[in-house]
Amino acid sequence: MSEQAMGQAVREALWVSIQVMGPPLLAVLAVGLVVSLVQALTQIQEATLAFVPKLLVGGALMLVLGPFTLAVMRGWSETLFDRMVMLGGAP
Repeated sequence: MSEQAMGQAVREALWVSIQVMGPPLLAVLAVGLVVSLVQALTQIQEATLAFVPKLLVGGALMLVLGPFTLAVMRGWSETLFDRMVMLGGAP
């Protein structure tokens, strides 16, 4: 495999990972920031107060974005398998 093709495959893998996990990570980051601000203002330092909202938002968002994630991963996998066939030759 040439260096250019390998670089393109790595670039696409990074892009797919950003597409798939970017929205849940940003949502959990925002919820964590809000919860931390509330904890700082009220001086309530409870560990579950910081953990449970992030867990709920992350899980709900992953359920909502499940079809999108599946479509992105399926398209990327099909592209990778097509490239493998092109490199190895068709049987």
